[in-house]
Amino acid sequence: MSHSPTRHTTESAAVGGPASPITLEFIREHPKVRLFIRMADASLEQIGYTEHGERHVSLVSRIAYNVLKRMGRPERMCELAGIAGMLHDIGNAVNRDHHAQTGAVMAMQLLKEFGMSDEEMLVVIAAIGNHHENDGDPVNDVAAALILADKSDVHRTRVRNVDTIKFDIHDRVNYAVEKSFLNVDEDQKHITLELTLDSATSHMMEYFEIFMTRMLASRKAAKHLGATFGLVVNGNRLV
Repeated sequence: MSHSPTRHTTESAAVGGPASPITLEFIREHPKVRLFIRMADASLEQIGYTEHGERHVSLVSRIAYNVLKRMGRPERMCELAGIAGMLHDIGNAVNRDHHAQTGAVMAMQLLKEFGMSDEEMLVVIAAIGNHHENDGDPVNDVAAALILADKSDVHRTRVRNVDTIKFDIHDRVNYAVEKSFLNVDEDQKHITLELTLDSATSHMMEYFEIFMTRMLASRKAAKHLGATFGLVVNGNRLV
């Protein structure tokens, strides 16, 4: 998925803030946003979670944008999905529990400060508040794209300490994934998560053991966008 969002010109915050609408580029490069992302990831690192920092949110942002682009949604909606992707995990700076809802409130404060319209802001914070598989739903197209993007980021680069794969199933499964790709077939209206899994590191059943709820959330999100969802592991279609 190689599409990249169109970059719009924004004014400097020093001369009155960003032009409307604010852009994904503005959000991505804003020092306060980057601080929130770093601090959220630092908190998760302290309690042993996989990487949730700039690498993760940038990737989720790009995939969420591309999902809606491939599904024929308007450019601005695609950009809102990218913005939601950048901000979706900042709630971890407060606490891992209920981080989606906390992050939505934090994002609301940021976006109001930046000058985003209430209508767009509400779309973005609804997506952020619903991105977690345990207590969220695809309440709008941006939320659906964010869910699909977030749940597709399973990869060994997210593991902070290789030694943990011996006793931590989440790290072991992530480390076993050598390649992950979310394939959006806009013609067939089918979205497929394609994984290359090192079976010597983790068995396929371990993936299902910890990620079944993520797959169900992804299927629901794809359905909201008018598509079906599938999973392919090492070339074998499983779902």
